[in-house]
Amino acid sequence: MSPRAERWGLVRLIRLGAEPSAIGADVRAALTAWGAGTGVLGGVALLGVQPPDCPVPLDAIVVLPKGVLVIVGVDLPDPGVKLEAPLGGQWTIDGWPLVSQDGSPNPATEAVAAATAVAQRIQAMRAEPLPVSTVVAVGPFVSQVVQPTNDLNRGVRVLHPKPSTLLSAARELATSTVPCTADHAVKLLAILQTTGTPPESRSLLSEGFSDAVSDLAAETTMLIPKAQLRQAVGRKRLPGKLTWPYLAAAALLALVLVVWLVVALPGDDKPADATPAPSSAQPTTVVVDGTAFVPKEMKKDQDCKTQAFGDVKAWLTANDCGVLLRATYETTVQDKQATVLVADMDLYDAPSAKALHAVVVLPGSGGVHGLDGKPLENAAFANNVKGSHVTLAFAVWEGGAGDPSLDPIAKQALRLPVSR
Repeated sequence: MSPRAERWGLVRLIRLGAEPSAIGADVRAALTAWGAGTGVLGGVALLGVQPPDCPVPLDAIVVLPKGVLVIVGVDLPDPGVKLEAPLGGQWTIDGWPLVSQDGSPNPATEAVAAATAVAQRIQAMRAEPLPVSTVVAVGPFVSQVVQPTNDLNRGVRVLHPKPSTLLSAARELATSTVPCTADHAVKLLAILQTTGTPPESRSLLSEGFSDAVSDLAAETTMLIPKAQLRQAVGRKRLPGKLTWPYLAAAALLALVLVVWLVVALPGDDKPADATPAPSSAQPTTVVVDGTAFVPKEMKKDQDCKTQAFGDVKAWLTANDCGVLLRATYETTVQDKQATVLVADMDLYDAPSAKALHAVVVLPGSGGVHGLDGKPLENAAFANNVKGSHVTLAFAVWEGGAGDPSLDPIAKQALRLPVSR
């Protein structure tokens, strides 16, 4: 293993304050003990940090190349063998109810609220969209923690912070399909910590964060289509006199090209039962006020008016709009699935945005089509204006039904990102 790969296994610790819980010392020890290896690809841990608008100080925020972990310590009254820890119900330890000091049935509510505040700050500051997950570190010792499947799917882990359990949680939760660059990691660290100076982006390359320049070079690499390859070969002039070395080289080159085409380019004679290899990449979940939204599709349009209807379309036809960004999400509320559409219209200045917003807020004034080219009928609706941006959010139950219970979902959706 190369020294660079070993270095990527280390997490850099930045201590900003004392741990707010006794188990926080075990959290710090577990992060320190991760040691060498490429499973998590490094990262930076802020210890004893309380970002702005966060209700409580946190034992740690770990910024990883593919996700952010908010770690909140919870001190149990005694060690235990088995802890049953549902997010929405009574915690029990070895069969006995566990009641927090404020009388709530479990301490996870405060932890989820803290993680939500961190996610909202990242979104508000328009930093790199990464999954923000919650780790509730319990101690002094628990041998087994039992969580409902729904809570696990929400991106919350309750665990005793041993190096192995914390590492497993990081691998499961940090699953962004778009790795965070070093420059964006600096921005994340800057908005999360209130004191000190974040590391320079160059130093974060050794912590597993990617280089934007090399990423761009990789993204522009593409395969040459067969037709273009044949045209290029057809236009190539051969020497006037072919000798044996030329013929041998040409034959070798032709053989290499044939092998490359067979391996790299898909053919039409693919067996009927052939299936693509499954992808392990999971969608990035965005949590707003405790509600998890799973992004499905995002689209960018330069012509805003063609995607609008009603008075909104009329206004956009008479005025200019820079760009329209739309995104669809899915969320589950009370065991029911809802579809969410978020549309962000970037006008050329703030007065234009206010003028359009004055039209948007009028009943029956229209709106923006979904990505299928149709409006979301019966949907709950929310909107806001900020600077030159007008944002619309629609929420409807799966199947097309709507009711007032979706109003909070539409308001939460206004804080969802509309681009990656």
